[in-house]
Amino acid sequence: MISLSSQKEVPPEFRRRTQLLVALVCIIFLFLFVRLLYLQVIDGERYTYLSENNRIRLKKVPGTRGMVRDRRGQLMVDSRPSFDLLFVPEDSVEPEQTLRRLARYLGRPEEELVKPFKDDKYRAPFDEIVLGKDIDWRSVVVVESHQLDLPGVSMRTRPRRNYLDTGMAAHLIGYLGEIGPRQLKTQKASGYSMGDEIGQAGLERRWEEYLRGQSGGQQVEVDALGRRVRILHEVEDVPGYNVVMTLDRDVQHAAQEAMQGKEGAIVALDVRNGAVLAMVSAPAFDPNVFARGVTAEEWRGYMNDRAHPMNNRAIQGQYPPGSTFKIVLSLAALEEGAIQPDTHLGCAGSMAFGNRVFRDWKKEGHGSVDLRRGIVQSCDVYFYQVGNKLGVDKIAKWARALGLGEKTGIDLDDEKSGLIPDSEWKLRRFKQPWFPGETPSIAIGQGYVTVTPLQMALMMSAVANGGTVYKPWFVQRVESLDGAVVREYGPEKLRTVTFKEGTLTNVRNALADVVASPEGTGGAAKSPLVRIAGKTGTAQVAEMKGATVKSENLAYLIRDHAWFVSYAPVENPEIAVAVIVEHGGHGGSAAAPLAKKVIETYLAAQGEIPAPTEKEPAGQKLARAPVDDRAD
Repeated sequence: MISLSSQKEVPPEFRRRTQLLVALVCIIFLFLFVRLLYLQVIDGERYTYLSENNRIRLKKVPGTRGMVRDRRGQLMVDSRPSFDLLFVPEDSVEPEQTLRRLARYLGRPEEELVKPFKDDKYRAPFDEIVLGKDIDWRSVVVVESHQLDLPGVSMRTRPRRNYLDTGMAAHLIGYLGEIGPRQLKTQKASGYSMGDEIGQAGLERRWEEYLRGQSGGQQVEVDALGRRVRILHEVEDVPGYNVVMTLDRDVQHAAQEAMQGKEGAIVALDVRNGAVLAMVSAPAFDPNVFARGVTAEEWRGYMNDRAHPMNNRAIQGQYPPGSTFKIVLSLAALEEGAIQPDTHLGCAGSMAFGNRVFRDWKKEGHGSVDLRRGIVQSCDVYFYQVGNKLGVDKIAKWARALGLGEKTGIDLDDEKSGLIPDSEWKLRRFKQPWFPGETPSIAIGQGYVTVTPLQMALMMSAVANGGTVYKPWFVQRVESLDGAVVREYGPEKLRTVTFKEGTLTNVRNALADVVASPEGTGGAAKSPLVRIAGKTGTAQVAEMKGATVKSENLAYLIRDHAWFVSYAPVENPEIAVAVIVEHGGHGGSAAAPLAKKVIETYLAAQGEIPAPTEKEPAGQKLARAPVDDRAD
């Protein structure tokens, strides 16, 4: 035992040190107690929330959409990697402050990023808000380098649709868009959810089930800032099937170049099976704008554009066919026995009928005209008389047989039927009988008659191939990634029109002379590389008699539409082309050269003729006799 006297022997200095040490230990424990009290009681709710946020989340991985190629395997549409900017407000203590900080880093207006957060009131917890789609690389670097300052902000890599050559064949291929509430109701069973992209028009919409692929998914562990820690489980996405079109990219490019700066349409068909080789509607739109997400301003721009670039003029534009309709009159008259090829009718420059005078484009008239000369020189008075001999019902019968006045059935939305009138139609529509004085206008493709460019190309194909009317088609097959054929498509005959012996021969010979003869109206389509048959047309837009033109814009609007329908080669037809240039003036000068360019490009791509040159060969212009510019 230690005695009481021995305790008194402890040095005072040691006692002071012991007391200081005890005090220091008490202070440390007091600090720890206060800190634990603060963390667990005062700020406990916040840290509990953050700890719970370190959880597993499911991330959807969109499947890569299938590619689109032309008939020769050339790429037209593919997908590229892109970055979307995302924000999960629950991962940030002060969401608005985080978004304002992000806006400063990116150099964007603060409200531009805050507004989506404020407006998104019905979002489920931990759902992502998309702040930007397909953002640039600089923004990606900025976000990644400031990740610690931006809780809840993240990047998502996803495939983005890429339409080559600024949207070649935009109206035919179509575009993608984010699925809307109405579409979601009908497509939810197919695995779509909000934010998914879906084909909205054209091939992208009709072949959606093959192109879309299958989305994958990831089980991802994230930390308190919403950053990915690790992937726990992953289901690979499955790319979509590839689609091979009947389109020829070179021919499509030539047609688009030909229509540059113009309004109208060009349609090229394979006369042997109805396959679409090219389809251009001008002006067009850029589907890449829709792929990255069209803004309200861009959409308003498209909708308010006077030229209506979203309309597919090839199937939706309904125009009077003008003198191209004389092909139908010629075939109908020969088949019905109204005329013979050598039947001569007089043309003095006009024809009086009842109390009206119907004029010819050539004021002094053409004199005595037979069928060949009537077609070659596009004599209006000749066809006024032919139309009267036939009557409107027989004209309508043959026009419809050749595919006019009805939808072709092509796999595109909103195709128009045009109009081929007859006496029954007028009685039903106006409650009036058909008057004979209305027939001459119909005979030259004016009056009530309207057609689409696709219908005219189809009609010309039937003339070229002997009378078979095909359903136009533009997809050859669907292929898997390894090239295996998943589904294949082919020609479909709608009907075969039977003609008497000699009918087609007489009309075809005249159509060849429209281009080849010095007196033909289609001399501008004459090619040194291939023989082309065709027919010019000028569709009246407005009556110009007495009109006072005070501006270039008004002068443009009252100019007639220019038509040229054609096929080639004359000896063994392969391609039919219909061209319309809105307000282009005369078909012979405005539309015929465009058809020539498309035909030469196609046959050159097939290796049947040398590649055409931009410069016209010496002597070519001299080989053409001058044609009155007033002619069709």
